[in-house]
Amino acid sequence: MPTSKRLNVAVVGATGLVGQQLLQILAQRKFPVASVTAFASERSVGARVPFNGEHLTLRHLDETVFKGIDIVMFAAGADVSLLYAPAAAEAGALVIDKSSAWRMKANVPLVVPEVNPEDIRDNEGIIASPNCVTIPLTMVLEPLRARFGVKRVVVSSYQAASGAGRALMDELEDQTQAIAAGKEPSVAATSHQLAYNVIPGGWKPDADGYNEEEMKLVHETRKILHDAELPIAATCVRVPVPIGHSESVLIETNEKASADDARLVLGSAPGVLVEDDPHAKIYPTPHHVAGKDEVYVGRIREDLSSSHGLIIWLVSDNLRKGAALNAVQIAERALEMGVI
Repeated sequence: MPTSKRLNVAVVGATGLVGQQLLQILAQRKFPVASVTAFASERSVGARVPFNGEHLTLRHLDETVFKGIDIVMFAAGADVSLLYAPAAAEAGALVIDKSSAWRMKANVPLVVPEVNPEDIRDNEGIIASPNCVTIPLTMVLEPLRARFGVKRVVVSSYQAASGAGRALMDELEDQTQAIAAGKEPSVAATSHQLAYNVIPGGWKPDADGYNEEEMKLVHETRKILHDAELPIAATCVRVPVPIGHSESVLIETNEKASADDARLVLGSAPGVLVEDDPHAKIYPTPHHVAGKDEVYVGRIREDLSSSHGLIIWLVSDNLRKGAALNAVQIAERALEMGVI
């Protein structure tokens, strides 16, 4: 993105999976940095992380470190964001937060740049980046909604281990190796063994039987699309895949849309790639999509059980577009809009 302006950027949580991706993507996209400062937990202070062919020394995080910083990207937990994001905003930085801490706050925009970029202008110092399954879902829903209208959505997710962080990603690898060696796998990072299994839970349940992840998907999608009443139901499942979240989505439209209509609309949607020829075994898979920036869509079919339904399969890299890339794109758009 050509600009003469150079920004002082900070990344909080720089040793985590998303924090590492943030540093990679800032370099890959040639984001106009004057300096990059990396913060991590107390046990990592003084260690070094790679950035753009060099190494950054990890610094201690407290409320006083944000002076002179233009953008602070939080890739740590919600507790860290709640504690430090207000101090960063007060110091004059634009905060872009990947955690769930600020997403549903009324005065904090929740942004997917391909869907609702204008909401960036409404920030009061903090912009939230959505959940890793919400982002790709809204990128598919919005172009279809703009063309045909959307009256109901039912979604089932197939979420990779890395969505829960490095501990579960490593545990999946360890469990797989243990099973291959004829040993009993250990379980610590989630509720059940993930290798050779799927887990239809693992997130905090609520009184109605839905869980925290499912309700995030519902509430965040409504906020991003500015449709507080959109009927949407979700089932979120953890699968034994390292990277790449998949979703099976039933979309009921107001105006009837054929599968070909949907392919045409989604084929021209920003950030979306259609790979859809089942007879030639062409459809997106997490293995293929890992490391890619786009949301991949396939298996586009008309719903046999309703007159105005479409069924769609989508896959995206949950660490890139589902997390780090979306945050960097928010920063890019904010810069283009003169918000920074």
